[in-house]
Amino acid sequence: MSLEPKDAFAVLPAGLRDDLLNAFNEIVRNYREHRWEPSELNGGKLCEAVYTIIVGWLEGGVYPDRAKKPAQFPQKCWGLEAKYSAVKDSRPARVLIPRLMLGMLEIRNNRNVGHTGGDVDPNSMDAMLVLHNAKWLVAELVRMLHTLNIDQATVIVDALTEREVPLVWVHGDKKRVLKTGLTWRAQTYLLLLSETDEVHENDLVRWLEHPSVAAYRRDVLTKMHKERLIEFDKGTRMVRLLPPGVTKAEEIANAA
Repeated sequence: MSLEPKDAFAVLPAGLRDDLLNAFNEIVRNYREHRWEPSELNGGKLCEAVYTIIVGWLEGGVYPDRAKKPAQFPQKCWGLEAKYSAVKDSRPARVLIPRLMLGMLEIRNNRNVGHTGGDVDPNSMDAMLVLHNAKWLVAELVRMLHTLNIDQATVIVDALTEREVPLVWVHGDKKRVLKTGLTWRAQTYLLLLSETDEVHENDLVRWLEHPSVAAYRRDVLTKMHKERLIEFDKGTRMVRLLPPGVTKAEEIANAA
């Protein structure tokens, strides 16, 4: 099944879809900026949206307009297992998703996130747990809503992830790397990091104001492709970051 990222949550009301994706992208953005406490805090917002969606799915696809936090949230999560036991193929929605959400809520409530009195300071490891749980939860929702396998759903989630790179200025279809003195390669990393999908080489050349498409392809794109930092399709001239390239790009963005 082929699914465009923009259609991943088209079945949901617009407000509920926005609640989910805004909370998810806020977690990703804050984690990338090393803002550990906000990253953990917004795990709670994501859980509210996920809970609303799985209950709607278990109820046969009836979804409210916006995310709702139920009273006694932990108890309600535990109660899904028995309440909807008759729903076919529902174990992820009844058991696995709720239990992962409870773990995120434990970090939110009892590890010094969002209020004083916890016994552990916000830290990168807690934030990493929240980030990867968030990605898994959103991927599982995509899988459930569209009958995809987990690898297909993960690709969709990666494409949905907003990448805000402070060093990249955006206006319409124009982009510029604001930090001067960077190599063509370093600027390419940042421009690709700011995108959620593949980019044509002509757009990169235009954004960089590089004097030669052929030279840029030879000296930057082809070499980065050979080093498995990017995927560069010589037929379509489309470019995307590979996981090692994402790591390099984030190192450049964080060091600037």
